[in-house]
Amino acid sequence: MSKITLKAIFILSLLFSFNQAKAQLSVSYFGNSANSKVGVGYDFNEKLWTELRIYSGTSLENVTAEAVLNYNFLRREKYRTYVGGGVVVNNLNGVVVPIGVQFTPFESLNNFSFHIELQAMYEVDYEDLFINGFGGIRYKFN
Repeated sequence: MSKITLKAIFILSLLFSFNQAKAQLSVSYFGNSANSKVGVGYDFNEKLWTELRIYSGTSLENVTAEAVLNYNFLRREKYRTYVGGGVVVNNLNGVVVPIGVQFTPFESLNNFSFHIELQAMYEVDYEDLFINGFGGIRYKFN
């Protein structure tokens, strides 16, 4: 996949993520020992949500962005599991497949959750496969 194709997919994902459906916005943080990223998410409904993530530790001209579309395949009162797909562009260029679990441990704070995510990334420039694990937090706005 060329860089132009990846950037086009990324831009379309952004446009798709902010349609006029009633949904919830969220902010999130992902971290591990190698890198971290922050995200802004948009829940279309109970099953489908998207997120734009920005990797930290990069200069403004080298900001690495990631856009993912996720599907909640198991949803319970205290947790939900998801799988998704997306693209990452700029310093890294590739396709990502996140698989994760979100936990809501506090009854009085239903909008706050912890998450654990395993993410496979195929980096197209180097034709290499990476597996990353992240932990973090998420907050949904009403």
